[in-house]
Amino acid sequence: MAVWFTSDTHFGDPRILRIDKRPYPDLAAHDAALIAAWTAVVAPEDEVWHLGDFALGPSDARIAEILAVLPGVKHLIAGNNDGPGTLKAPGWTSVAHYAETTVDGRRLVLCHYAFRTWNGIGRGAVNLHGHSHNKLKPIPRQYDVGVDAQGPAPVGLAAILASRRRRTAAHKPVEP
Repeated sequence: MAVWFTSDTHFGDPRILRIDKRPYPDLAAHDAALIAAWTAVVAPEDEVWHLGDFALGPSDARIAEILAVLPGVKHLIAGNNDGPGTLKAPGWTSVAHYAETTVDGRRLVLCHYAFRTWNGIGRGAVNLHGHSHNKLKPIPRQYDVGVDAQGPAPVGLAAILASRRRRTAAHKPVEP
């Protein structure tokens, strides 16, 4: 069983194409691409933590349809755009505003929002969040797991932790 993280899918939310300039011609293509990316990596027995802003705009029935086709044991950490239809949709194993868990021996603090400080920060705990759409400069041991930061598919912890190293290496000056 693998454990995956994502956030800010914004299924059914027409604003996401303009505000975050996601590379899809329309909302139907956006939603289909995110569903395809999810189903390509997540197995039915895998655990998925969605850190908020799952959907905004579609009917309760459409939210339930999307959840039904997405594999995995799904947990929602509620975001500011998750309305009653998302929060009460069948398909979530749990719904909360905050969670702490351990994955691969690493203590994680999960919330839709990035924290300035969090429980266990001095003992190596990592804060995974969404909400900022890759626009917030992170502090050490803090990672945006959203679609705009990590890509359309849910990602594992190792890839999340490596993402900062890749970004840092890509922006390092080349020495003569």
